[in-house]
Amino acid sequence: MYSSSKLLTYFETRPQVIAFLKSDAVDANIADLQGRLQENSHIKNVKYVSKEEALSIYKKATSDNPLLGQLVSPSIFPASLEFSVTDLSFAQDTIDKLKGESVVDSVGFTAALGGEASLNDVIGRLKTITTYVRIGGIVFVGLLATTSLVVLLVITSMRVVGRRDEVEILNLIGATKGFIRSPIVIEAFIYTLFGVILGWAIAFIAILYLAPTVVAYFGEIPILPKDALGLFELFGAILGIEIFAGVVLALSGSLIAISRVKKVR
Repeated sequence: MYSSSKLLTYFETRPQVIAFLKSDAVDANIADLQGRLQENSHIKNVKYVSKEEALSIYKKATSDNPLLGQLVSPSIFPASLEFSVTDLSFAQDTIDKLKGESVVDSVGFTAALGGEASLNDVIGRLKTITTYVRIGGIVFVGLLATTSLVVLLVITSMRVVGRRDEVEILNLIGATKGFIRSPIVIEAFIYTLFGVILGWAIAFIAILYLAPTVVAYFGEIPILPKDALGLFELFGAILGIEIFAGVVLALSGSLIAISRVKKVR
């Protein structure tokens, strides 16, 4: 879940907003706009691209056909301010505000191929895709939790049925419900904790072995922490969450299993 969330966030913030500046824009006004963008917590990686730099980028993009680069001059390329938003939900509002700036001629979005007319549709589609992916992840985690609960119910129910005579004897001699239930609940805790720790240890060893390859393959995408301390902190947090979820599942599963067996009896 951590890696998929980081991967999704990376691609969600990858498209750039490009504010093309007017040819008569004053440097002081451009610097003021750039400063305000850099101070905005919803914006990152603000970069000013001059006309000469824009021409250089164009020549690199058309390096397979040098004639195209020779036919143009820097004057036809507008200077621009390029940046990314930290979340797609801020993109439309940021673009609308940029359009109202006196030094901005037009605004582009690298994920939109149809110009300004398609900006709203593109941003809406990207937000819809990321929302569905996140919902899919939540549903997947829910299915795993449900499967774990069902398996725990089956195992605990079998154990309770096997100890039915013992439970009946304890009832006859006046044992409290808590005294009767506690061994079964503790046993469910032991099963759960053993499964959690075993699964966590296997995953941790596998990640330690594969981490260098994975980090090198994905490059700048922060799919895993690149330092050992960050990796240990991540897996420490995962272990804590898994133990908490396991305790909740063990308690609820064992109590449900006991109540079901009592009804059957």
